[in-house]
Amino acid sequence: MSAFRYAAVVLAVGSLAGVIYVVASGAGQSSITAQRFVNLQEGPTPHEGFRRAHAKGFCVAGEFQSSGKLAPYSSAQVFQAGQTGFVGRISIAGTNPTAPDLRSPVRSLALSLGQGDANGWRTAMNTPPVMAVGTPEAFYEQLSALAPDPATGQRNPQRIQAFFASHPETQAFLAWQKGYVPTQSFATERYHSINAFYLLGPAGQRQAVRWAAVPAADTLAEPLTALNPNDPDALQAEFLARVKQAPVVFDLVFTLAASTDNENDPTVPWPEDRPQVVAGQLLIREARPEANGQCKGINFDPLVLPAGMAATEDPILRARSAAYAESFRRRARESL
Repeated sequence: MSAFRYAAVVLAVGSLAGVIYVVASGAGQSSITAQRFVNLQEGPTPHEGFRRAHAKGFCVAGEFQSSGKLAPYSSAQVFQAGQTGFVGRISIAGTNPTAPDLRSPVRSLALSLGQGDANGWRTAMNTPPVMAVGTPEAFYEQLSALAPDPATGQRNPQRIQAFFASHPETQAFLAWQKGYVPTQSFATERYHSINAFYLLGPAGQRQAVRWAAVPAADTLAEPLTALNPNDPDALQAEFLARVKQAPVVFDLVFTLAASTDNENDPTVPWPEDRPQVVAGQLLIREARPEANGQCKGINFDPLVLPAGMAATEDPILRARSAAYAESFRRRARESL
């Protein structure tokens, strides 16, 4: 795989539906602020009024039908047997709100479940299961290595290769990318939390978890309508047609960490033999363009957690929250 192909993918996944930056990490204060990262991400000509990453997307809505199987692990209301409504957003990576759907290397599903109170939960999931790097400082260094050389206007392959060679933690992400084949529908992708969180149980216990939205077993694998490779909105059009026929369904599958797993490092995949719990199903019943949907004004901050969940010490997780807030402020100011 060429350095330029890899660069496109790591830039895309690095955005994580909002760009990864932080004002403080678990090790203390960082000089890499959310403002500096968003400046670097958006470049000299930002698309005003749009998200600074995953700028192109559309709104979805439906409900989460909880199986109740996570109730022994978490006291969160959303995981008790029952139903919780959500508003969400499906998107592709990148800063261009008119980018072609079929050319994006990363796809995302973000959800805001429940009300904006102690029971509300927001999650932003992506097709890659792991991050390329594990600290805000390394990610900033990565973006700098991938940036065009001011003298030539082109990326410097030697500089890119030197960065990757000095960061062996990128190997798990590289292995995923090498085998990843994008599907022909947003409905048939698998979306991962990437970062780990804690479930807080009714007896005070704490369990580290990651989760994924996995297409339900009876999901039609082939696109409902033939994809036009010349249509920049081909995947969006297919999804809107699909949801008019029947709800799009994902199983919400939680993986339980063992004591030997590092919940604070998003670059390391957990072994496949870890226990899994199907928390329930996500049923997407509506989909519409963002312009007339309910998701445009939502900041899908991953640190908006219900009582019964908690953040780990993963510095990337806190970086995401800081950057999401900065991106939200900028586009809100521009829209006004």
